Amino acid sequence: MAQQGVLLDQDQLCCSVCLDLLKEPVTIPCGHSYWVYSCPQCRHTFTIRPNLRKNNMLAELVEKLRKTGLQAAPPPALCYAGPGDVACDFCTGTRKQKALMSCLVCLASYCETHLQPHYEYPAFKKHKLVKATAQLQEKICSHHDKLLEVYCRTDQKCICLICTMDEHKGHDTVSAAAERTGKQRQLGMSQQKVQQRFQEREKRLKELQQAVESFKRSAQSAVEDSDQIFTELIRSIEKRRSEVKELIRAQEKAQVSQAEGLLEQLKQEIAELRKRSTELEQLSHTEDHIHFLQSYQSLSSISVSSDLPSIVVRPLQYFGDVSKTVSELREKLEDFLKGEWTKISTTVNIVDVVLPPEPKTREQLLQCESLYCEVTDTPNNPSRNI
Repeated sequence: MAQQGVLLDQDQLCCSVCLDLLKEPVTIPCGHSYWVYSCPQCRHTFTIRPNLRKNNMLAELVEKLRKTGLQAAPPPALCYAGPGDVACDFCTGTRKQKALMSCLVCLASYCETHLQPHYEYPAFKKHKLVKATAQLQEKICSHHDKLLEVYCRTDQKCICLICTMDEHKGHDTVSAAAERTGKQRQLGMSQQKVQQRFQEREKRLKELQQAVESFKRSAQSAVEDSDQIFTELIRSIEKRRSEVKELIRAQEKAQVSQAEGLLEQLKQEIAELRKRSTELEQLSHTEDHIHFLQSYQSLSSISVSSDLPSIVVRPLQYFGDVSKTVSELREKLEDFLKGEWTKISTTVNIVDVVLPPEPKTREQLLQCESLYCEVTDTPNNPSRNI
């Protein structure tokens, strides 16, 4: 086209409905080229189908432009209506485009293409356009099929103009816009209250989260401290047990060593006495008087030691006192732990991360003060650190 010196807008030679290049253009009485009962460009309608004639000049121009390489304009990216979208009421075919706006006068929804007449032609200038909605029928009076544009304060409902002269005659009615203004102020106040309550709850949430984290850290610290203390206590008991065992074994070794020495001495003396008893028995039966006298003198000179220490044998009682003492220690330790456990359990149960609700009455206030005094007066109260 540039080589022929012709400057044309390509859109002027394309169908504004299908966006394809005109093939067999015809002219209708309104001056546009369409084969329809209603012109989609100017919305002119024909009650009787017009007599269509081929626009030869336009057809020749299109053919020439086609030969010079002019192609159909690429269709714009279509946005088809999906689940939850409002479909255009004027799109044809199985798939309709997504509607952008809805007209409260036409009671129809339009896609971008079919919405253009509302912006271009004076006949649609006064139409009320809103964001595309599928609830158009909810804006229409079910009794009179008219637009709901009046609010009845008496019955607290939206009505049409005919309703004000019918069943709502004499009621306190205002325009929907006026009522919206009043409700908007109330809505603003409600929003402020909700926002204030939201901020308060958010602050409480943060405080409670911090308290929970502090509670967890305090609990973990208490677990670690108590575990260390009990480990040291167990280690101390284990040490005392080893010391008692060593004392018992040392005493056992000393006493057994002493007793074994005495046993050896006694065994030797018993053997000597057994030998002497045998010799004396043999001497008592000899018939040789000279041999008897000579042997008797030598045997009678051998004396047995009488310096043996006194031995007190107590095999079942010697360490009985030790076992009794250790048993008494165990009982005292268990009683002590039982008493201390009651104090520990009571102290742990006092810890509470969730505070009671704010008092609203004098009785609740006095109850909270009493509870606070009990908690703060408890010695070593872990809840003070929370």
